[in-house]
Amino acid sequence: MPIVSLQGVTKTYPPTTRDGAPVVAVDDVTLDIEQGDVFGIIGYSGAGKSTLVRLINALEPTTRGRLIVDGVDITTLRERDLRRIRGGIGMIFQQFNLFSAKTVKANIAYPLRLAGWSKADIDARVAELLAFVGLSDKARAFPEQLSGGQKQRVGIARALATRPAILLADEATSALDPQTTHEVLELLARVNREQGITIIVITHEMDVIQTLATRVAVMECGRVVEQGDVFEVFSDPQNPASQRFVGTVVKGVPTPAEQASLRARHDGRLVTFSFRDGDSSQAQVFLDLAEAGLEFELVFGGINDIRGRAFGHLTLAIRGDSPAIDAALARIRAHATVTEIGSDAPAGPAAAEGGVA
Repeated sequence: MPIVSLQGVTKTYPPTTRDGAPVVAVDDVTLDIEQGDVFGIIGYSGAGKSTLVRLINALEPTTRGRLIVDGVDITTLRERDLRRIRGGIGMIFQQFNLFSAKTVKANIAYPLRLAGWSKADIDARVAELLAFVGLSDKARAFPEQLSGGQKQRVGIARALATRPAILLADEATSALDPQTTHEVLELLARVNREQGITIIVITHEMDVIQTLATRVAVMECGRVVEQGDVFEVFSDPQNPASQRFVGTVVKGVPTPAEQASLRARHDGRLVTFSFRDGDSSQAQVFLDLAEAGLEFELVFGGINDIRGRAFGHLTLAIRGDSPAIDAALARIRAHATVTEIGSDAPAGPAAAEGGVA
């Protein structure tokens, strides 16, 4: 049984004006999140992803549909029972939400005090969590004395304090620089790997999904427009919204405008070779072209890796005898996807190379 299951869930808010229509923030969403997954929910601002989080942790009621958390349909529960459900869900935030007047130790201890733990048990648990997040030497520090990454580590420790089964991360890295983001994502991966906690990651950053998640749902206008294994969605996105997101981290076949720019700077035939896990390697394509006596250069694209599985697109400018190029491409088509996007054109004025990811 999934640890979280949404079945036709809709959330509607009252009209914002007297004559306006109700605002549909989440629209008939159905998805299952399996125990132990790192599940990404991605969408641009206004897509409905943060509303979905508030429904999952029972901070707001659904308007329609069923929402089952850890085997319990929370749409049927009273407030008193919902508090128990929330106790099994940890939450980390974009802006950390730490108590500025409390020490790091007191911030982490706060949910344990609310849960009625003894002082001895609180002290032991806080020490364990500080060691886990690498902040044992910051127990007596205050949030203002910490870097952004350290604050988020405190936030993660606090979210883990009561040993939740589910951890919600709502734009948890958006306020961090790239290096600190990488460190926080590594910590979250450890949380999932070593403690078996299911993590639901809410973000608008595709590289966060690529780095951390195992499955992903893409939201647009309150709906889930595509969902599946991260590699499958990245390497072969079906929905235009998914394609836009994937385009932020991996360049595909050049657009018409990009093709025109490439033709102005490179002579030869422009050909895109697309690779997916299990296809012929890029090295084999290069070898086939070289054995045919052809000159070529990489002018656009890149290869991405998701947990050891590669995918991507490489656009080459190929120069040589036209029949030889045709013959080489025919051989390559037997083991790779080939898209011809341009023909011979004189090279334009020299320009800086671009577009290679």
